[in-house]
Amino acid sequence: MPSRPQQQPAQSAATASASGSSLRAFHRDLSWLEFNRRVLAQAADSRTPLLERVRFIAIFTSNLDEFFMKRVGMIKQQVSSGQDWPSPDSMSPRAQLAAVRNTTTQLVQEQHAIFSEQLIPLLAKEGIAIVKWDQLSGMERAFANEWYRQHVFSALTPLAVNPTHKFPFVSNLSDNIGLLVTPPPGGSMPGRPRVAAPPISDPLALALKGSKSLRKQHRPQTSLLAAGEEGPEPTFCRLKIPSTLSKFVQLPSTDGRSFRLVPVRDVIRANLSELFPGMQIRDQAAFRVTRSAGVQRDDIETANLLQSIEADLKQRKFAKAVRLEVEGDIEPAFQRWLVDKLNVDQLDVYRLPTDFDLAGVAELTDLPRPDLRHKPWKPVLPPRLASSSVANTDRTPANFFAQIRKQDILVHHPYESFNASVERFIAAAANDPDVLTIKQTLYRTTPDSPFIENLMRAAESGKQVACLVELRARFDEDRNVRFARQLEKAGVHVAYGVLGLKTHCKTSLVVRREKNGLRCYAHLGTGNYHPKTAQLYTDVGLLTADPDITSDLVHLFNYLTGLATAPTCDTLLVAPFSLRDRVLAMIEREIGFAKAGKPARIMAKLNAMEDRMVTEALYAASQAGVQIDLVVRGFCCLVPGVKGLSENIRVSSVIGRFLEHSRIYFFGAGELNPIDGDWYISSADWMYRNLSNRVEVACPVRDRSAKARMARIMQVHAEDGVHAWDLGSDGTYTRRTPGLATPGGPIAPATHGTFETLMHEAGLQ
Repeated sequence: MPSRPQQQPAQSAATASASGSSLRAFHRDLSWLEFNRRVLAQAADSRTPLLERVRFIAIFTSNLDEFFMKRVGMIKQQVSSGQDWPSPDSMSPRAQLAAVRNTTTQLVQEQHAIFSEQLIPLLAKEGIAIVKWDQLSGMERAFANEWYRQHVFSALTPLAVNPTHKFPFVSNLSDNIGLLVTPPPGGSMPGRPRVAAPPISDPLALALKGSKSLRKQHRPQTSLLAAGEEGPEPTFCRLKIPSTLSKFVQLPSTDGRSFRLVPVRDVIRANLSELFPGMQIRDQAAFRVTRSAGVQRDDIETANLLQSIEADLKQRKFAKAVRLEVEGDIEPAFQRWLVDKLNVDQLDVYRLPTDFDLAGVAELTDLPRPDLRHKPWKPVLPPRLASSSVANTDRTPANFFAQIRKQDILVHHPYESFNASVERFIAAAANDPDVLTIKQTLYRTTPDSPFIENLMRAAESGKQVACLVELRARFDEDRNVRFARQLEKAGVHVAYGVLGLKTHCKTSLVVRREKNGLRCYAHLGTGNYHPKTAQLYTDVGLLTADPDITSDLVHLFNYLTGLATAPTCDTLLVAPFSLRDRVLAMIEREIGFAKAGKPARIMAKLNAMEDRMVTEALYAASQAGVQIDLVVRGFCCLVPGVKGLSENIRVSSVIGRFLEHSRIYFFGAGELNPIDGDWYISSADWMYRNLSNRVEVACPVRDRSAKARMARIMQVHAEDGVHAWDLGSDGTYTRRTPGLATPGGPIAPATHGTFETLMHEAGLQ
């Protein structure tokens, strides 16, 4: 467990920018950083298996990288374009950047301290020693040097910066070593005659001339020029460490349980003399650049979206740098020179507390030490899909559809098998000779996706197959472009969505010929059709033949692939057309029940909470006496627990083994029993972009047994005493203490959290 309370200093700074209880919204980006603080807390939690703690160190780094690429890049664009008006919490973009920097600096210091002071000693006790170069024996150094010659040396390309070689392009998130190189005393640069040294004009050389500082002991030790001594000015060289290399070299071991690992960066540094024979290395520092992902341009006027996305991808490669990470002991003049060449602001420089490459420590989690990881979880088969006659979709696909026709099936991943339910739904459709049409939306999936394979196979067998591929799925654009071309070659009708709107809904429709005519079957879910993340993210999905739902889905696909001003849907809630309005109407209905003295309750499970209209409606509901419980995994801009404003609103966040990704809405409908209320599953968080700029779907869940399961999911989250954090009105998150009452809620159990409870209950099915 972390030794100090888990609080939000930067969030409190944002709160201080407004006057007391008048604050009606937390700042989105500072709230997101506090989410990443909760992620980091998992690395400090002794209850978490050791290698899983290391994994959370890497997840924290990956999260922060994406945050800078997306959010910080956008804020900096606002500043540079003069859009310096304040956000809803009264912070200007410049103030936001300052607050982000302060919080990020603190979090990164904490991250490095957790890894170097806690995890490295614990790993060593378990026989996993991360050692520096100067800790290696002679035999180990010989082994590492030979490994370097066989696997690394030929792949390295030192790039010098001089009058004939410009400063090289530094790619996003690449691992680099910057070096200052000079000829030996009395020598000259290769290829140049020795002449009298000209006056030194390079500011870097001027600043370094006479410096007597030494680098850390694990780096090659070279003498600097004595103060006042004439000599050639240093040449800067950039050395990129190929991303294809492993991050650690595993040294020879006598058994399979103990490991000695030396960072690859250390091995390269120890062999720099082979890259610069006859030269002296005066200084060196590792650095990494983060580039903006850019604000995706409005495609309303774009005639060919596919070509537009391909052009955007090429531009992104050369996007502006928004962060420069350097080793903490870099020479100030060296840093200033990098800042100038990379065209970043000094405030964009982050000095790292240690020289550990925490972006690459995820590699450690693959070591063959299962005793230091979570016990593997094997998703269970959904009971109604478990029989061999149903499971064998190659031979008896009709049995699979018969089960859906009999009763709606709610599936909960990763507790229940994604492969045996969602993947099998499309596979059964591809294999069934009575299936005429398959339609699906794809936002993210894997390179070897079974969905792509089955859609192609279905098209090649003569079925009509349509696929909506969202080309603008951030960081998956290139992959989705390849999927689109691959599907088109197989005869799949590929659409790229609606101009101006991202298609984020997760829906599949199967049209089947049966004795009474055509019948439609559907899957609607909260997560992507992505087999790998389905093992790591919690999501819910509904397999249904409900004619009200499937009829609406037919209209939705016609809208996505054809021409219409809006889809005609009576049962599904579809953004940006009806979803927000229907949510607001149901909140207003709960207000009416509360004023009439009837039970009034709202629950929602979300990834993020930010939409101002929904927030204000929830404030009004709280003031009317509606009891509101929100489980928001990521950032939350709503301020809970403020007397007279939101005292009936409770917000919690659950962070742990799986990434909470499902979106569930509940409105009590004046009923005391939650099963009698209105339940929805959705692809949409309550964010402006989801409700206004994306095609999203919220699907009602009508089956009572499915409602009962969702009520149980929400109950388990509410009672979590292990992984849950509660958001206070001051913006701080407090981790729940087992055995103590949650704010406005029940006593948290002392032993089991959300993930353990739901795995246990899934195993009892």
